This record gives sequence, structure tokens and C-alpha cells, in this order.
Amino acid sequence: MTEFSFACTGVRADRYAAGPTLVFRLRITAAPEVRVHAVALRCQLRIEPARRGYRPDEAEALGDLFGERARWGSSMLPVQFAQVSLVVPGFTGTTEVDLPVPCTYDLDVAPTRYFHALAEGEAPLLMLFSGTAFTGPGGFQVEPVPWDREASFRMPAAVWREMIDQHFPGCGWLRLPQSTMDALLAFRSLRALPSWEAAVAALLESAGPAAAPAPAPTAAPTPTAPPALERTAP
Repeated sequence: MTEFSFACTGVRADRYAAGPTLVFRLRITAAPEVRVHAVALRCQLRIEPARRGYRPDEAEALGDLFGERARWGSSMLPVQFAQVSLVVPGFTGTTEVDLPVPCTYDLDVAPTRYFHALAEGEAPLLMLFSGTAFTGPGGFQVEPVPWDREASFRMPAAVWREMIDQHFPGCGWLRLPQSTMDALLAFRSLRALPSWEAAVAALLESAGPAAAPAPAPTAAPTPTAPPALERTAP
């Protein structure tokens, strides 16, 4: 079976993508004498939050993910970030390819919440590889990419912020129940307001500084990305 090794050499924000997208640069190495016709590659990306330290403000922002700092020894588990596929063109020896990873700015999703909380430094990632390789000097020999192939990478938090700013410059993202959206739309239409920002500003202005206390909020939705404890089946 062909021995493959993987390394991540960098990451950038794709400014031409339709939505927020990170592009990781992968270096794939096979035995020098082996001709690789193609690789149907799968990659799981995980955040390993315990592999870095956090400032007090970052720790506060991560409280709804991992609880109080005193509990982090047991609560700060790896978090699944993404699972993507890529067809690697043929090569002999070593090749480098781009791995696009679509992202979201939904703050109810655990990876987004984690990246949003980082004020500086790097996000520790683990990339787990599997897939099918087509090799052979002449004809095709089909063989699996071993499941123990992986690579660690520390993604600068600034790259994540750059990606988000490209698509949502100076903006935040808020998800509301459909009934609330319908009520806001009715209010906006009634007042003939030109934008959602104007609708919210009008509501805040009408509330005034002496507005009655808001009703007790419902429980915050739990992040939709569960901690990743083992490899996911292909």
C-alpha cells in the first residue's frame, strides 16, 4: 500500500467565493517511485481548543461553549469544524493543492462561535484524511488512503476575520424565529422603512431610555456542531 503523508502549509480567505470560504494549501507526498493517477480525498477538520491559551475576554466569550474556565479540563473537547472532499490530480512524488472549506457566520454554530471569540493568536486545527488513491505505473491500482493520516495546523485568527469582513463588512448576524421575522416585516412595511436596520432603529427609538424590562429570554440554542471524539465514517 502506498505511503501518503500530508501537511498544511497555509490558509487564505477566498475573496472571489460566493460565500465565506477558507482555502487551505495542502502538500501531499507519496513514495518517489509511485505514480499517482488521482486521489479521491476526504478531509475532516477539527478545532482542538485545549491546545492554546486564552485572554480573559476570550474566555468570557467562550463561556457558553465550554462553561467556566475552572471546568475546561473536562469540558473543552475537540469540535468538528468541517468535512470536505477533493479530487487531487495525478502526480509523482509531491504535489500541492488547494482545499476550499465553505464557512458560515451563524453564531449559533459552535465553530463560528469559537472563531468569533478569538481576539488574537491562532486557532489550533487537526486535519484527518481518508479516501481512495488510484496508482500504478501503467494501469490503475485502487487502494485506500490510510485512516491514520493527519496534519496539525494553526490558523491565524486574522484570516477568519478577513474572510468574514469580505462578505459581512462591519455587520453582525442574527437568527430569529419565523414568527418574530413576520412581525418585524409587518412593522417595517407599516412604517415604509427602507431597511432592516431602519426597522430595528425605529423600535429602539420607540422603546426609549425608560422602556419596560424585556421578557426573560428563552434558553440559548446549543451549538449545532457537537464535540468531535472520533473519526466520522466516510
